Amino acid sequence: MHLEINGNALLDDAYMWLELAAIFFAGVSGALAAVRKNFDIFSVLLLAWVTGLGGGLLRDVLIGAVPPVGITSWKYVTAALLAGALVHLFHVRLDRLRRAIIVFDAGALAMFVVIGVHKGLEYGVGPLAAVFVGMLTGIGGGLVRDLLVDEAPIVLRDRELYAIPATAGAVLAAWVGEMGHLNYVTGGLICLAIFGFRLVSLRLRWQAPGPWQGFGVPRRTPRRLRRGGPSRVGRRRTAPGTDLPGTETSA
Repeated sequence: MHLEINGNALLDDAYMWLELAAIFFAGVSGALAAVRKNFDIFSVLLLAWVTGLGGGLLRDVLIGAVPPVGITSWKYVTAALLAGALVHLFHVRLDRLRRAIIVFDAGALAMFVVIGVHKGLEYGVGPLAAVFVGMLTGIGGGLVRDLLVDEAPIVLRDRELYAIPATAGAVLAAWVGEMGHLNYVTGGLICLAIFGFRLVSLRLRWQAPGPWQGFGVPRRTPRRLRRGGPSRVGRRRTAPGTDLPGTETSA
């Protein structure tokens, strides 16, 4: 029993540090979005807090863990505000590290998904609900961030594979958790899988499929007919004044 309690405490500490790192990196991306819009210091800190803790707020409200840790845990709030303050002071250098920020954002997405699934299962919401909770934890902060800066959310624009890696990772984490094997080792491996999926999709420019052209869609009109008249190839010539039907003559 003593070893089990220590193991659970170690696992909780691992998830806490994992979540703190995710909050910080997500807060950096939110604060940079505010800086690019030329917002003031308060708005920079607000966007960092919303991006870092928005997904966690949605998660805690959905599973009944109220009041949410995003407004009660000084550690989590400090991590988000620290990210915003650093961006406000050093945004000129940080803005040049766009690739690094994309990597950090992908890492935060992966960590948030696994953390959301783990906490959802802890509160006994069931595997299906845990999948939705994990997905929303991963994409919730970025979704609110983009809406506040008046941009189309990243999960909706350009058909980027953002929500798909989050959902796939949430399904895998929920399945592993339901089997009773979701720990800091398996959770870390799932994080790496989501992280790698996201970065490889960006590198290879993978996109989600667009609207499906299903059955019953009329065929496209050939280009030569859209321009008007039949093609010149094989067109019969007519003598002047003999262009009425039945008066065609061969060339």
